[in-house]
Amino acid sequence: MRTSSLLLIGSALALTVNAGAAMADTTAGEAVFKKCRVCHSNIEGKKKVGPSLYGVVGRTPGTLAGYKYSASMIDFGKTGAVWDAKTLGTYLIKPRALVTKTKMMFPGLKKEADRTAVIEYLDSLDN
Repeated sequence: MRTSSLLLIGSALALTVNAGAAMADTTAGEAVFKKCRVCHSNIEGKKKVGPSLYGVVGRTPGTLAGYKYSASMIDFGKTGAVWDAKTLGTYLIKPRALVTKTKMMFPGLKKEADRTAVIEYLDSLDN
């Protein structure tokens, strides 16, 4: 009985620690997102100079209705690309290296931790 109680307490602690780590990543990502907020919204349907990034994780590039994308972004989406952690991680290093004629003028996020955190944050928006 005592071993079962200890296992239960240990499991609860592990869940709490993991939830706290996820919250920290999201918080860090929200802070990094301030750099994106100049041109992008994190609210569904609210576009700015750039498209809303609400729900971007899992979306095909160049397909959000109501936003006029560059031909190169639309073509990139037609390759079968999806905005997942890997694709966003590559894009956010230097956007024009992945999509040569994108309208996005952002120079990129140099720190891997910043890219990871903002992707975690973006992924959390529609969950």
